[in-house]
Amino acid sequence: MRVVFMGTPDFAVPSLVSVAQSGHDLVGVVTRPDRPRGRGQQMQSTDVKAAVVSLGLDVPVLQPESLRDENFYAQLQALEPDLLVVVAFLILPRSVLAIPKLGSVNVHPSLLPKYRGAAPIQWAIMNGETETGVTIFQLSPRVDAGDILIQQKMAIGDDETAGELYERLKVKGAELLIRAIDGMSDGSVIAVPQTDAGVSRAPKLEKEDGEIDWSKGAGDIRNLIRGTNPFPGAFTLWRNKLLKVHRAIVDTGMGEAGIVIGADGKRGLVVGTGEGVLALDEVQPAGKKRMSGADFVRGYRIEVGERFG
Repeated sequence: MRVVFMGTPDFAVPSLVSVAQSGHDLVGVVTRPDRPRGRGQQMQSTDVKAAVVSLGLDVPVLQPESLRDENFYAQLQALEPDLLVVVAFLILPRSVLAIPKLGSVNVHPSLLPKYRGAAPIQWAIMNGETETGVTIFQLSPRVDAGDILIQQKMAIGDDETAGELYERLKVKGAELLIRAIDGMSDGSVIAVPQTDAGVSRAPKLEKEDGEIDWSKGAGDIRNLIRGTNPFPGAFTLWRNKLLKVHRAIVDTGMGEAGIVIGADGKRGLVVGTGEGVLALDEVQPAGKKRMSGADFVRGYRIEVGERFG
């Protein structure tokens, strides 16, 4: 089977490796253009392009500014793909979807139709889910709504952050992807239409989505902290400055929302919420390194009664 792979970030790299080693004919890779990054604004490749180089893959790498570009369309057609494999990439226009003989498949880190959208991992944790999974499905003009090829559930750890779950799901996604491609090739995998029942959305998160609302319950705030770690990151205001909160646990006690009710060098920092209290295990003042709640209390002389938010 002639396969063209499309992807950009590190989430797509295990899937690229799996396709390259699968025995199917990888005939091309499509990724975003090189961009200036960092303080020096030096041009850097995407993670997928870097992986093509490190793996020594002898395939053309296409980097269109737009998927509607006529030159890109002609180049993609010339590769004569049977299948497009799309992982963490752009929404494909209908003209591109029409090129491959067998269609296009996508790796999505949720149990579709739940959490359709750009941030399924974060939203699953923020909403307090105890399980999620990976879905391999056929792309259609409707975003994340195509027929399902393979789906597998995975438990979410009680303390697991979005970043940690991301690492597990990208590996599982690569594994299931090859099972799906092999199944399409030999006819052993049958596509099942998605139902409209149980559809939920997972829109892209912005930085402001990480702001802690102390009037919410301790469990909900903890889920926000887990779900936005590492991006966009949970934060609150403290002494008119930004304080990032990387990890927290629900503690025992009662207290006014946003008010420090415990501050010592051993127990650390405990803050009241709308329901219950939260011990801030790991925080980061603006411009400083991460530190434990206890070190924060000692270093900044935090006092009971101080307000966050």
